[in-house]
Order: sequence, then structure tokens, then C-alpha cells
Amino acid sequence: MKKLFLIFCLILLFCGCAGEEKQKETASRVVLGIERIAEPTFDAVFAGKRLGVFTNQTGVDSQLNLSVDLLAEKYNVQSIFVPEHGLFGAEAAGEKFGDSRYRGIKVHSLYGRHRRPTAQMLDDIDAVCVDIQDVGVRHYTYFSSLAYIMEECAKLSKEVIVLDRPNPLGGKIEGPVLKEGNESFIGLYKIPLRHGFTIGEFAQYINEAEKINCNLKVVPMKNYRRNMLWKDTNLPWVMTSPHIPTAETALLYCVTGILGDAGINNGIGTAKPFYFAGTPYADAEKVAAAFKALNIPQVNFRAACYIPRYGGGKDKVVQGAELYLTDPDKVNLPELGYQLAYTLRNLYGEQAKFGRRSGADGFKIDIALGESSLRLKEEPKNVFLRWRTECENFEKRAQKYYLYP
Repeated sequence: MKKLFLIFCLILLFCGCAGEEKQKETASRVVLGIERIAEPTFDAVFAGKRLGVFTNQTGVDSQLNLSVDLLAEKYNVQSIFVPEHGLFGAEAAGEKFGDSRYRGIKVHSLYGRHRRPTAQMLDDIDAVCVDIQDVGVRHYTYFSSLAYIMEECAKLSKEVIVLDRPNPLGGKIEGPVLKEGNESFIGLYKIPLRHGFTIGEFAQYINEAEKINCNLKVVPMKNYRRNMLWKDTNLPWVMTSPHIPTAETALLYCVTGILGDAGINNGIGTAKPFYFAGTPYADAEKVAAAFKALNIPQVNFRAACYIPRYGGGKDKVVQGAELYLTDPDKVNLPELGYQLAYTLRNLYGEQAKFGRRSGADGFKIDIALGESSLRLKEEPKNVFLRWRTECENFEKRAQKYYLYP
């Protein structure tokens, strides 16, 4: 009998410890905007409204339930709006696609015939609810689609409700602020390359600073802090697009995302997009040695040869280096990207070609970076001093729109 009692006590103790651990995990995990819609304050925001939802496969709660399904269970979801890469993130970069349906709900493509929702698309809704994961880099197009939605909703007196999500790169502000004349769909506004905004903060910023003036509401997260990288949130990662399969890739995208427009292969077409920097005419050992000679703390390189199966350098042997961030929180990502491109172009400048913009004057690298400094081969130390001043000035303007400590 005593043995049975002892076993019973041990079971209770184990269950209690497990429960405490579960409570601690919940308390430390970031609570997403979508997970707060049942709270009376926010439930009232949605109740009785006909909703459109701007989302894709990344719009999920912490248990990976799709936000559009959760919203449709409780509210009147009339339509879905999807950005580049489509509802399931399967469409290739730059590939246009048409409208479709999801569980009987009309899905409007904002990367086909239209980049903006039309008046007809918005006619049967009262508000657009936004739940989509960005990657924290200016030249990713989801923010541009959101901006166009906000502008069109402002014209028609439709509400915009943003369910906030983390910035996977945290709140750091780094790199160049977009310069006049380089505005495009991969950068509409004069914000830094690594902008530090959550999607809710970005919406608040452009709504006032860019004078969109739509009827905007943001459902903030709980337990989120500005210094968090994705690994600190205790949330599962859903690939945001075909070439951003992991949260680590998002960090590397902030480094090497511009290289393709500088005539350099960045690993697109391999199983590790954005992990590489190389060209078909380079020498891998020479490239790796030049990168290591930069002596950048918390960054390492290995000589690498690879064959991209599509994209720049398709079916050619590319030689260069693979990039390793040993402590990404201590690396200025845009500055690292500039140094890699500058070094490679010093080694092989005569062979590397800058691509021109299709249907427009200028160069692709200028709109990707947001300025012409790399194309004009400006010295990194001078460029970085200017960038840091630009970021300090931008942060002073941006702080009033921050939602988190």
C-alpha cells in the first residue's frame, strides 16, 4: 500500500513539474497577433465585418493552424489577397499567377494582372485583415503589397487590421536608406535595407509618414522584444518563399540578396540559396582567402564549388565561398554583403556585369541596394560611415511607431 501511495505521489509530482514547464514555455513564447483575436478587445474589432485577408502559407498560429481558417471559423471572410509567390509560397520569384479559390473563398492575386487590389475586389468587404510573415529586408515585396492595400483601402474608406508578427532579423537598423530615384516594387520608401520594423510597426510608420491615412488598427504581440532574432521567439518557422526555407536563410538573404544584381551568384539554384558568393570565372581558394583577409568578427568562409541548376550561372561550375555566421547578432549584415561584393568585383571586375533594369533606365543593383555606391565602387569605410549616420537619423523618426521594448 505504501508503495502504491509513493508511486501515486511521484506521478503527481511529475505531472506538476510538466505543467509548470508547459506554463513557463507558454509564458516565454511570443504570442502572435492571430492568437489574440479571441480577446474581447480585439474580437470587437472583427465582429460583424465582412473581411478580406492578406496572407499566404506563413499566416499561421504557433500550432501551425492557418490564420485564414481560424478567421473563417469565427468571422465572415469574403476573400483572400495573396502577394508574390502565391497562397502556398510555391510560385517562383517574379513569376506572375492568376486568381483562384481556397475552400470556396475567392483568392485575388496581387502579383498577376494587378499589383493593387481593385475597387471591385474591395467592394464586398469592410476591412482587410493582414497576417503574413516578412523577412526584415527592404527588398522583399510583401511590404510593398501591404502598402498598396493600405493606399487602396484609404481611397474607399475600408479598414486595415494588421495581426502583428516578429521581424526575424530583430529590431536592428542597418544598411543604406533608399535614395531618391531608386524607388520600385522592391523598395517603395526611404527606409534602411535592414529596417527593424515588425509588419505592424511598418504599417503605422507608412500610414503617417507617407501620408496614406487609412483607418488602421494593429493587434500587437505579447512577450516580444525588439532585440529578438527568430530563434528567440520559440515559434516554428514556415518558409516565406521558395528561397527562404529557414530563419537562418533570412539572415543570409540580408547579406547576399543583392549579389545577383551585381553579377555574382549567391547560391540561387542550389539547395542552399543565399549561402554563397561566387562566379563561373573565379578561383574558389582565392575568393575564400580574400574574404577571410577581411577579418570580419563572427563570420567564416570555406572555399566552395557548386553547380546552380537554374538562375545565374545555370549548369556551370561556380567557384567562390560559402558563408558562415557564427554569431549573427553581432554582424552588420548589409555591410558584410557590400564587402563581399566589393571584394569580388576587385578580383574580377572586368568580367562581372551589372544587369540593367528591364523597361526602365538604370541598374538592378541600384534599386536592390537602394543607391549606386557599389556600382560606382565607393570605398566601404566611407560608405559605412554614411550608412550608420543615415540609420541613426532614421531611427529617431521611426521610434514613435515602435510597439515593443
